[in-house]
Amino acid sequence: QVQLVESGGGLVQTGGSLRLSCAASGRTFGAYGMGWFRQAPGKERESVAGISGSGGSTYYLPSVKGRFTISRDNAKNTVYLQMNNLKPEDTAVYYCAAGRVLIYGENWYRDGAYNYWGQGTQVTVSS
Repeated sequence: QVQLVESGGGLVQTGGSLRLSCAASGRTFGAYGMGWFRQAPGKERESVAGISGSGGSTYYLPSVKGRFTISRDNAKNTVYLQMNNLKPEDTAVYYCAAGRVLIYGENWYRDGAYNYWGQGTQVTVSS
């Protein structure tokens, strides 16, 4: 069982930055691929970024590539999402998720690749 707790959300102006954190319980954190997803009001949840268990591979939604950076610290059981140059369309509830799946790189964006989900943190970008 893995429990995930997100933090770091808030209200920021267009062009601003936020860093989300997701702290995980458990002793096998490094075995899990970690993803960040978001869901805006009235829209489906979408994958934003993913990182392999070792941290050696990262993946991004095209609209956030170059603005967002996912990273992890396996010694601290924590995954991060650094978000720069935020835009109003980034407004959403952001969720982190943990999953163990073969060929993570081909599946990082799929909800079904993840077994555990956090409760979400709100990010609001004002124009």
